[in-house]
Amino acid sequence: MEIVDYQPQYKEIFKQLNEEWITTWFKMEEADYKSLDHPEEYILDKGGYILFALYNGEPVGTCALIKMDQHTFELAKMAVSPQAKGKGIGELLGKAIINKAKQAGATRIYLESNTILKPALSLYAKLGFKKITGPPSPYERANIQMELSL
Repeated sequence: MEIVDYQPQYKEIFKQLNEEWITTWFKMEEADYKSLDHPEEYILDKGGYILFALYNGEPVGTCALIKMDQHTFELAKMAVSPQAKGKGIGELLGKAIINKAKQAGATRIYLESNTILKPALSLYAKLGFKKITGPPSPYERANIQMELSL
């Protein structure tokens, strides 16, 4: 297993992995299309990061950090291929994204999720995220917000 930074050749797999889980549980929303169709402009060019988990050289998971302000990033667009679930990929990506945020000088990571996504919420809690009440979300599906102080 290897964690690598975004490369242009991974643009389509970034969209595919996220579209797969979103459409399994919810529906794609305008904010999804912005970040998934234009990850360079929406995430990377604004000071964010996208990481990929490679298994045998193939991308099987991804996670993004969207810069919110000088000290805060949003953990977003975390997805693992259904064929690769159960291999600890989400935890590896989560730890790598936390390290990336620390290297970037962040003091806080924020995220939005949904309470029906029990495995995701368990992972976030294991990584140290705590439930908070944050600003209104642009996503209809978001019904829980969490943060991690670094």
